[in-house]
Amino acid sequence: MVVGSISVEIEISVLSRQCLDRRIPDIETLRQEIKAWEKERNHQKAKIDWRFSASDARVKFQRFYPTLDLS
Repeated sequence: MVVGSISVEIEISVLSRQCLDRRIPDIETLRQEIKAWEKERNHQKAKIDWRFSASDARVKFQRFYPTLDLS
């Protein structure tokens, strides 16, 4: 499921920029920060704004995904 894994990567990137852009002193603080960020992100009903279609993405990123011969 390529799109799902790309979505996860995008969300981690957003988390990193919005929440983890500073030193976090300990694991408990990290958990609290991520929980608060996740709650706000869900409250906003944040969505990924895909800039191109799946077929365009297949063309653009074809070198990253091998073609399978199912015959």
